[in-house]
Amino acid sequence: MTMPLMKPKRKNPVRRTPQINLPPGGRSRVALGLTAAAAEGRFELQLCQACGAVQYPPREACHACLSARLRWRAQSGAGQLLAATTLHHSNDLFFRERLPWRLGLVQLDAGPTLMVHLHGAVGDEPQRLTVGARLDRAGQAVLIGFPVEPVGGGEHMADDPMLREMTSDPKFRKVLVSDAMSPTGQALVRAMVKAGADLVWAGHAEPWKRHGSGLDELSTMPQVSLVPLDLTNARSVTALAGEIGGKVDIVVNNAELHRAFGIGARRGTDVARAEMDINYFGLLRLAQEFGPALKGRAADGVAHATAWVNVLSIYALSNFPPHGTFSASKAAAHSLSQCLRAEMRPAGIRVVNVFPGPVDDEWNQAMPPPKVSPEALASAIVKALRDGVEDVYPGDVAQEWLERWRDNPKVLERELAAGGQ
Repeated sequence: MTMPLMKPKRKNPVRRTPQINLPPGGRSRVALGLTAAAAEGRFELQLCQACGAVQYPPREACHACLSARLRWRAQSGAGQLLAATTLHHSNDLFFRERLPWRLGLVQLDAGPTLMVHLHGAVGDEPQRLTVGARLDRAGQAVLIGFPVEPVGGGEHMADDPMLREMTSDPKFRKVLVSDAMSPTGQALVRAMVKAGADLVWAGHAEPWKRHGSGLDELSTMPQVSLVPLDLTNARSVTALAGEIGGKVDIVVNNAELHRAFGIGARRGTDVARAEMDINYFGLLRLAQEFGPALKGRAADGVAHATAWVNVLSIYALSNFPPHGTFSASKAAAHSLSQCLRAEMRPAGIRVVNVFPGPVDDEWNQAMPPPKVSPEALASAIVKALRDGVEDVYPGDVAQEWLERWRDNPKVLERELAAGGQ
């Protein structure tokens, strides 16, 4: 049975912050298919298109018929725990710091036999369990065995020390939300508090607009602290980083400027520059100041720095002409966030990119439903942190766009140019 996580003790300021040790991160190119699926919360294995065999570990050819016609397909993960053991010694530094570590041999109903990490709620063999894929601190896929029916309804499942290593649960952590002036930002602050965050810093760029903006309600929450943060002002970002940068565990960058125009509908470049200044350069300024601080605290105890969240847009994948310059700024931010992910990975900091469909706000008033409510978007972000995924696509529109984009990006481009959505 998993015991509830206790609030960590306050760190001794004199004690040196330890350096991060990551689990082994080497994977072959074919094995990265497992990681790509885990990054979006799916457990997939190779399925042979010739004979129908499901195989693990990943290979270039089918183990049964040697066919190269292999496709990654989602699996239920249902299986039988055949044997379990507990490691008390390891030559690897990452596991040596976390011993004892429990492992199990699982026979999937689909056929393959797997060696998996075992959740603390999994009992002794033999028993039924469910295998899922998660990303470890090195950003690579690992397999975890979960109980089919957790004791106590699974209330404290996320508190398992092994699972907490693989995820970025906000519980007992300190979170910065870059823009709490917007409905999405306020929903994010409330969602983080509900998720058990120890402290939430709520950024606001224009204090003269505070009246009636919803910040007064947030300021009454004991876990919330309002802080001035203007992503268009490098001094503002630097000042805040100097004040709280060494304390933040999760950064959520939701600040954006959204205007519904293309190229020919507007004269000049002032609005497009303003969109880039917040949506792209704002992310860059924030990453330059807060990124090194997060990396420095990646091994700082139970509530170590753990994640960076970028709220992008599904329009970043393919330009939506009625919102053309906004789409371009989000595409630039997407590219920058991929660079940020590569730089953060050696420190074990997960970069989560969120691609929502149209959000139910003032700049999408003319769009017909379905639209993503700020509360639904905030819930999706909290779930992504708890599940340890890298990319999430909230909303029906985002899911449909993603499917069409993966099927044929050029066809989607033509459909959007013709007025489709």
